[in-house]
Amino acid sequence: MNFDVELVGKIGSMALVDSVHGELDYNKFVRISRFLKPGMIWVSSGATVIGRLDYIHRNGKELTGPADDVKADYAAQGQTILMQTYRNFIDSRYSVRQVLLEHNHFNNETNREHIKNLLLRCAEQNAIPIINYNDCVSSEENRKLEILKLQKAGKHVVELVDNDETAAQVACLVKARLLVILTNLDGIYSDLGNPDSLIREISGKDAAEVIENIDAVKQMCSGASREGANGAKAKLEYIKPCIEIGTKVIIASSRYDLKDIVENKVPCTVIAAK
Repeated sequence: MNFDVELVGKIGSMALVDSVHGELDYNKFVRISRFLKPGMIWVSSGATVIGRLDYIHRNGKELTGPADDVKADYAAQGQTILMQTYRNFIDSRYSVRQVLLEHNHFNNETNREHIKNLLLRCAEQNAIPIINYNDCVSSEENRKLEILKLQKAGKHVVELVDNDETAAQVACLVKARLLVILTNLDGIYSDLGNPDSLIREISGKDAAEVIENIDAVKQMCSGASREGANGAKAKLEYIKPCIEIGTKVIIASSRYDLKDIVENKVPCTVIAAK
């Protein structure tokens, strides 16, 4: 099976933050950046959380106002810091390119093709794309109205409700060999309260059987690693299209080196057809 991209990876917001001290976890950025090279695509949450921390640090208080406005303002402030930090630690021989996506980029064939070609050119041009959802310009109300309109027209709709879905859709778009989703946990658990219940593998003889087994695992999953997260069930649903095209998926903890995760040297959940 031929793939156009070696790896699409994603890290969540809280995995990039030292919550104890309320600042960036620079060690995470270093480990990720050391691994990245052209031919890989990185999806990074964090702009809103980082922008909030930076605003509080500079002003001694939080922003107030409508939730969508506050989120947009924090995201705009955090996006510059997020990209600057990746640029500081990624190998200086490689270009770094920011790509901000929205749901409408995936619900229009012309937009999809444009984004796909942009991402594929990066490998040819010695560049690493860093993707994030464009929270600065996307309000929740407008997004829901646009999606409802598409659904009423009978179209298949991509919502991109979080960057797990964004990463999965990007992996499908560029036909990635591997999708790695980094979280605060070691992978998918059958019982989130039991650290010994890590599911190390979800497999099957073909994609159809893997998806059947994914659905079985989803029935065991409950809760999320943090308040506001969509949890394991959502991740497992988002990756189904990736499994259908032959992409191998790994869900693992951000505390491990990406090299060790990819080489299956650490506890994680691997999802793929045999």
